[in-house]
Amino acid sequence: MLKLQQVELDDRRFGSIWSAAALASFMCLSSPLAWATSDPLTSIIDTPGGAGMGFVTRMESSPYRGGGVRHDLVPVYLYEGKYAYLHGYRAGLKLYDQEDSRFDVFLSHRFEGFPYDKIPSSIAGMAERNPGADLGVSYQRSGPWGAVYTEYLHDVSGASAGNELRLGYNYEWQHERWRLRPQLMFAARDANLNNYYYGVQPGEATAQRPAYQTGSGINAQLGLYGAYSLTKRWRLLAGVSATQWAKGVRNSPIVDNRVQIASNLGLMYDVSPEHAVWPDNKPLIVKLMVGKATDCNLINVMEFRCASTKTVDNTGISAIQVGRPFIERLNGWPLDVVGYVGLLRHDEQGLQANFWQADAYMKAFYYGFPWSERVRTRLGFGIGLSYAQKVPFVEQRDQTLRGRNSSKILNYLDPSIDVSVGDLFGVRSMSETYLGVGVSHRSGIFGTSQVLGNVNGGSNYIYSYLEWKM
Repeated sequence: MLKLQQVELDDRRFGSIWSAAALASFMCLSSPLAWATSDPLTSIIDTPGGAGMGFVTRMESSPYRGGGVRHDLVPVYLYEGKYAYLHGYRAGLKLYDQEDSRFDVFLSHRFEGFPYDKIPSSIAGMAERNPGADLGVSYQRSGPWGAVYTEYLHDVSGASAGNELRLGYNYEWQHERWRLRPQLMFAARDANLNNYYYGVQPGEATAQRPAYQTGSGINAQLGLYGAYSLTKRWRLLAGVSATQWAKGVRNSPIVDNRVQIASNLGLMYDVSPEHAVWPDNKPLIVKLMVGKATDCNLINVMEFRCASTKTVDNTGISAIQVGRPFIERLNGWPLDVVGYVGLLRHDEQGLQANFWQADAYMKAFYYGFPWSERVRTRLGFGIGLSYAQKVPFVEQRDQTLRGRNSSKILNYLDPSIDVSVGDLFGVRSMSETYLGVGVSHRSGIFGTSQVLGNVNGGSNYIYSYLEWKM
């Protein structure tokens, strides 16, 4: 039940081919009610209010002629709330959620588009085709017989302005540590969607590449997705799929006329709490922070070898974040895990209009230092996602100088160190109030992730903060 990316049965990214022998070997497994969507990460997290993080690496045969095999690294951030969810590249609201049926509205990344690095000769000289963002609605119904779903998606990124209607069925088996979910899906795609990614405009035509319109069509995909619990919290994710593209797409002069195979393999750590996520007796954490941009490398800042905030642009940030404890004393260690969401304001010093940034991340705090009994000291490290209304000026500047692309959505890292104000000044009532410094870091994953715009680079802001529990 996982498919590490948006299972675009019409796109080309995931996959699963399963054999009759594999199915037969699991006929004895139990099959509880399970949700069905084209999202392979559905129901990976069982705990209400639970969360997880990890990564998936995927490989797929490119649909473009001469494109070879494409590789991508997908960060996996999961949150499964009562009314909302985040599945890395897909976020949604559960508008209607009952035992056997559910209706969602969601926003999802579309894993299609030209390669960003190695351009095959079949598409050389053509205008770039970019990945899209789809706004969609889905209805799912499940029972002992399995689960069916339908989804309608519309591109809202301005890439294709295309539409797609999906219809799928899956059946989930669970046995001890295993979960397996074979899936069959059909996708009806309109001409706008297919022509944008696989058509050839008259101005792009050559002697070897005639102008071509793909038209609308229906794709079919067969897949198998699975998860294996290595321990109570560590899970191995995997999937394989085969997609048969519509005839109009297969006949395009830039497309290989064959079944497209995709596979993925990943690892996830479940940070779901062992208590209710929003219990009345669990405190709300509030964090206020203010900082300035730095030209220092993140590693150098973390090693205390660089801390200068004197930059030419002199841009800064201020933010408020709120959080809840997820895990306290993980495995009995002096290690807590907290989930944060926050709004950050960029002060661009007139270089461009100021704007907002939203961050969501999980953060681990270690406090097992020899002196922590006297003055609690915490070393923290957070990881998650960041979305900015605009690309920060420091990122635009550095990426332009390096000839690299930028993105509004990037990976987010948040290393920090703080001390208890109450312990420091002998005020017991402030023992859970912390004063510290940290780094607000946005970046791609060395240009290896399409979800993050294949960005190689980012920005760092050194900040000071005050955090307390309410």
